[in-house]
Amino acid sequence: MRKLKYLHAAFAAAAMALPCAAVTLPIGAAIAQQMQRLSFTVSAQDATYTEQHIINVPDPPGHQIRVVEIHRTFPSNPPIINGVALKELWVRAITDYVNENGRGSTYSEYVFENGDKFFAQATLVAHGTGSGMLQANTIGEITRGTGKLAGIEGHIFTITFARPIAGNVETSFEIDYAIKKD
Repeated sequence: MRKLKYLHAAFAAAAMALPCAAVTLPIGAAIAQQMQRLSFTVSAQDATYTEQHIINVPDPPGHQIRVVEIHRTFPSNPPIINGVALKELWVRAITDYVNENGRGSTYSEYVFENGDKFFAQATLVAHGTGSGMLQANTIGEITRGTGKLAGIEGHIFTITFARPIAGNVETSFEIDYAIKKD
């Protein structure tokens, strides 16, 4: 998909735009493990804003602080990690936008068919593309896993196209990971 082709360039730009996001994202023992790459897209029809709270801030016009929760499902062709299909993905985010431009933080929970999970935290940079639409790029790290994913480490990159007020969101993911063995 065209969006994934430019994923690395977009994240390099995002990291330069937000020096606070350019912190080293350690992969520790994963360096000794084989890194895997998983790429997939979740269409708008499989993603739902389950909660969205907006607070208007009156300093410049168009300034909003949002707290959102997005639920994504995989009804067909789910991504596979360590031989197990991804069942659902929950993202909770805090954003600070002026006219759909700004930054934020995301906290993600990846839930697999066998009940295993992994969690990620990322920094978000967004810019408005007009008519209430925005593009957001995130870069983050996998923070921990459970079950067979207990040793997972790595990074997550996303590109999202969204109309938050309308509740539409489509995201392309790229996950670089390794699962360290005990």
